[in-house]
Amino acid sequence: MLKGKNILLGITGGIAAYKTPLLVRAIRKAGGSIRAVLSESAKEFVTPMTLATLTGGEVIIGTFPKESENTLTSGTWHITLSQWADVLLIAPATANTIAKLAHGYADNAVTTLALAVRCPVVVSPAMDTDMLEHPATEANLTALREQGYVVLPPAAGELASGLVGPGRLPEMRSIVKALEEVLAFSRHDLRGKKIVVSAGPTHEAIDPVRYIGNRSSGKMGFAIARAASLRGAEVTLVSGPVALSTPRGVKRIDVESAEQMYQGVVKEAKKSDVVIMAAAVADFTPKVVVHRKIKKQQFQRQPMTLELKKTKDILQHLSETKPRNILVGFSLETDRDIYHA
Repeated sequence: MLKGKNILLGITGGIAAYKTPLLVRAIRKAGGSIRAVLSESAKEFVTPMTLATLTGGEVIIGTFPKESENTLTSGTWHITLSQWADVLLIAPATANTIAKLAHGYADNAVTTLALAVRCPVVVSPAMDTDMLEHPATEANLTALREQGYVVLPPAAGELASGLVGPGRLPEMRSIVKALEEVLAFSRHDLRGKKIVVSAGPTHEAIDPVRYIGNRSSGKMGFAIARAASLRGAEVTLVSGPVALSTPRGVKRIDVESAEQMYQGVVKEAKKSDVVIMAAAVADFTPKVVVHRKIKKQQFQRQPMTLELKKTKDILQHLSETKPRNILVGFSLETDRDIYHA
């Protein structure tokens, strides 16, 4: 799977960087072409000369590398390399680097490249167990996954500190296998296709502070959008209120109500090839929205009555008005799933 593929290897300043020459050898043995990019601190653990010899090409060090005659590493090197690469592997990825990636920093060669590439990015964390399991690191790794990065689970064993636990760089064959799986999945068979994905719940206002909603996290729709983007599609994600990061390369439109979801999806569907409705759109909305908070004291002696009306059926509208594009819908049921769906 790596034969004929271009792999960028981003190396950051962790003790596991001393293993990267072995990783370069494994990738080249599998048929891949490889270029190495180092943060300044990575030089403390592995020499650029070693990597240049093993990769067969120049090594980028720092945000402003020396000018070169090599077209891959001169001028706007981060753009040139980002277009050259089929996958970017960051190994080892330190806690500091993971934090920077999660928040969009571009203050060294590796983090700059991570923002510039259009290809999949594979992150291989390697650090002491306590650093790996710190809540901040765990939150940053979760953010990376939500943004579309592929995070490899660290191996467990004896660490440089003498402690034993998770945090080791995986074996070279495991990393190569992971690269093969990512490249197999990220084939660009959807290049040129426009896909609209809806995700998350809708909130139907009762008054300025209360609403009717659905129990939806939005995770399925966001995962579908990410997968379509990795396969080369131009993806628009119409999302209700969720606490998720936008997948890399995906255009996001935020909405709140079923009516806003309807307007957003219908508009985008007119210029799409595929519409995938993964959102949990409310079937009913309050008939009257009160513009001031309803006081509970008003209903101490009598029950509150809330009159509802049906919302627009987005799937039905799309199937009737534009039947030629591919339309995918989901139905959440509590009984007789297939029958009711």
